[in-house]
Amino acid sequence: MQGLRPIVEFTVFGVLLLLSVASVAIALERLRFYGQVDARRYASRARLESDLTRRLNVISTVASNSPYIGLLGTVLGIMLTFQTLGATGEMDVKSIMTGLALALKATAAGIVVAIPCVALNNVLRRRVRERLTDFDEAHGG
Repeated sequence: MQGLRPIVEFTVFGVLLLLSVASVAIALERLRFYGQVDARRYASRARLESDLTRRLNVISTVASNSPYIGLLGTVLGIMLTFQTLGATGEMDVKSIMTGLALALKATAAGIVVAIPCVALNNVLRRRVRERLTDFDEAHGG
């Protein structure tokens, strides 16, 4: 079971890293799009809103689920630590603390990914509202 610890750790951190990179890439693309979009050219508010909110659900999903991915890593890390302790029968404080510290890193990583994603989502949603207001003003709404 000791061999599973690096697999769990790298999987959890790898998934969180992948999700954070994807969120940042989407946010940068959306910010670039918002800078170029001309709301007055749209005939339909619904089409504008659809174009503006494209892929924002990915960022909000990452923001809401990354703490759970971190928590899953923590639970798996603690389970592996306890399983190793039970299998070896040794109550070495160093191995217990090392195992728990590694497990808690996963929760911290999940939170570190979630906080910027929440902020990015809020910034992008604000830009969407601004562009929709531009549309409403241009079309007498």
